[in-house]
Amino acid sequence: MPRKTPSASSLKVLAKPAKRTALGRRLMAGLKEMAQHRQGEIELPSYEVAVPGHVDVAALRKRLGLSQSAFAHSFGLDVTAIHAWEQGRRKPDRAARVLLAVIAKEPDAVRRALAA
Repeated sequence: MPRKTPSASSLKVLAKPAKRTALGRRLMAGLKEMAQHRQGEIELPSYEVAVPGHVDVAALRKRLGLSQSAFAHSFGLDVTAIHAWEQGRRKPDRAARVLLAVIAKEPDAVRRALAA
């Protein structure tokens, strides 16, 4: 099937400068930053996540002055999991260790984030 040549009216539409939205400006800035990074012109900020291998749940809970049930209730945890962790029958999984690390550093931030 032969290709149609663009009409004069469609060329005018193509010739109009595109409106620059805030999202478009951010995307273009991000692409420019990425190109500069790839060319070694800039260094982008980065960080490494350190997930603790072991968390002393009982010490954390006692430091916060909470009973097992209050600790579980305050941070959306299962009280039976708290019992098992503290008695050594189970170990917190990776996600729980991450949450416990955040609780250890910023307990009020976790409470605010989980507040209904």
